[in-house]
Amino acid sequence: MRLTIVVSGFFFGFQTGDDSVTNRFVDDRSFDELRTGFTAAVSHELRTPLARIMALLDSADLPGADVHALLDQARAEVENAGELIDEILFLSELESGKEVVSLGRTNAIPVLEHVARELEGAASRAGVELVVEGDVDVDVPLRPRMLRMIAENLTENALRYAGHGSRFTLSVSQEGDNAVITASDDGAGVDAETLDRLFERFYRGDAARTTRGTGLGLAIVKHVVAAAGGDVEASGEAGHGLEVRCSFPAQLRTRGA
Repeated sequence: MRLTIVVSGFFFGFQTGDDSVTNRFVDDRSFDELRTGFTAAVSHELRTPLARIMALLDSADLPGADVHALLDQARAEVENAGELIDEILFLSELESGKEVVSLGRTNAIPVLEHVARELEGAASRAGVELVVEGDVDVDVPLRPRMLRMIAENLTENALRYAGHGSRFTLSVSQEGDNAVITASDDGAGVDAETLDRLFERFYRGDAARTTRGTGLGLAIVKHVVAAAGGDVEASGEAGHGLEVRCSFPAQLRTRGA
């Protein structure tokens, strides 16, 4: 059995009448709870690499320590923390509207092929075959940088979690009035709990906790697609791969639509 979840685009509603104050209070309280939870999650995620760096530096003082190897590991932790901060700031810009997602249209295949070439080395090390295919004439309502961000995060997610010997396909197609970017692999897949929480910030399933990554890649995909008026759908099951579909309307939907 395959399980499916759908994350739709933004929706903004307006209340009138006597219930508006109550609803605004509930919304404010919910926002405060969300902000508190997000702050706690960010603090935890930043403490982890900092704690590792401290442990590595302490180890460097021990007799017989391989200082160069420990410094290389510490450097990798610093880079991981920097990547995490960059992605948190990027998400903040997306949500505040400072980062423009849709500005004209971009032909998809050249961008997908460029990303595949850039990640070819990482794919070889992970033992994952990368494939790009689809309609060369399909455009998506995204800036090239935003499309590249989606393709990179979807591909890197597969390289981390699909498993050695798997095949990952990044494709684009025209389905009715929609342009669809699909990322699919035949690897390890995900269980029902992980599938249900796949687009949450910082969420990583038990099997993923030992791998590098910020836990923000698919959250960024969701926000970019939603900001362009599109929908994200994920389906899969343990042992049978994962598929993520990003569907974009022919005409950009406004947030109030």
